[in-house]
Amino acid sequence: MGEFAPSRAAQRIVAATAEDGAVALTWDDGRTSRFHHLWLRDNCACAQCRHPQTRERTFELLDLPEELDPPRVELRPDGALRLLWPENGGWHESLFDPAWLRERDYTNRAADTESRRARPWGAEMQGAIPSVSYAELMESDAGLRRWLHALSEHGLALLSDGPTAEGSLLDVVGRVGWARETNFGHTFDVVSKPNPNNAAYTAIKLEPHVDLPNWQRPPDFQLLYCLENGATGGASILTDGFAVAEALQREDPEAFEVLATQPVDFRFQDEESDIRFRAPTIGRDADGALCEIRFNNWIRDALDVPPARMQAFYAAYRKFWTMLRDPHFMIRFTLGPGQMIAFDNLRVLHGRDAFDPNSGRRHLQGCYLDRDLVMSRLRVLERTTRLSESA
Repeated sequence: MGEFAPSRAAQRIVAATAEDGAVALTWDDGRTSRFHHLWLRDNCACAQCRHPQTRERTFELLDLPEELDPPRVELRPDGALRLLWPENGGWHESLFDPAWLRERDYTNRAADTESRRARPWGAEMQGAIPSVSYAELMESDAGLRRWLHALSEHGLALLSDGPTAEGSLLDVVGRVGWARETNFGHTFDVVSKPNPNNAAYTAIKLEPHVDLPNWQRPPDFQLLYCLENGATGGASILTDGFAVAEALQREDPEAFEVLATQPVDFRFQDEESDIRFRAPTIGRDADGALCEIRFNNWIRDALDVPPARMQAFYAAYRKFWTMLRDPHFMIRFTLGPGQMIAFDNLRVLHGRDAFDPNSGRRHLQGCYLDRDLVMSRLRVLERTTRLSESA
């Protein structure tokens, strides 16, 4: 199907028939699927329908009628599904890899989507954060793949035994892609400094929060690299916001629904910026799955909520905040020089304990990464692994 590597699904098709505008498939594990004729014809990957080099579709859907004559259906000895479409007085052949079809089985999409949902975690992650050494990540694709997989699946990953020279953070980023620039720059230095324009640049305690919910598209992943840490206090705190949101939904569905439907205004402003956006505290995707948390108390603007809903919103917001503070959902650790924590900024809320800036220097360097880059790099690494295993 124009893929760069074999698909991962292992199931085989044991029966295939054309019926009522679709091709019905039965799989060796008992699952049944239906693929509409137009969908199958639209996804033909032959040299006439896809560019042989770019693998992009050249076939134009409007060249066919909306209702197609049913194809002849065959199962080849190698397991491929062969369809012969009556077109222009002849036959057009389409071949489909069963693994490719299985991965795109929209008949059973709800069940497959459920199996791919993020796995929540809580305090049991204390001392168990997936970790890869700096040398493994920088020198080995296998190490980088493990680190990216942990970041994708759990929303956090640790890097250890790295150098403490400035710029080490961007060396790590270069293994994935490039940093996303914001109004705080290409990178930012988390240190206590005079005249701060952000609470992170102070020594105060930071409540669990996500960064930049005032942006229409907040950063997806955040990386914090410890260059120096001789200060007393300042332990880092991470909370799986998805775990908290799911718990809230179980305990108080009405409160969850308020936070998932009522937009909140966020705003950051300084001498050079005034960046605002309005969105619910809990975000869901088109399938109804959790996709983002927007919680940041110090840049939440004045509430613009219908009067009849104001009290309910505050009650739900307070309950969610209280749960975010619950040690059951929280892990706490101290980054040492040469360590880096990376986490999903739209899932994992981060904070810290207050620290004494007079007790020693504390210097973390941070940046952001786009999810598209992280997932693309992971897919390419997994694809390369599958190619080597099938060789």
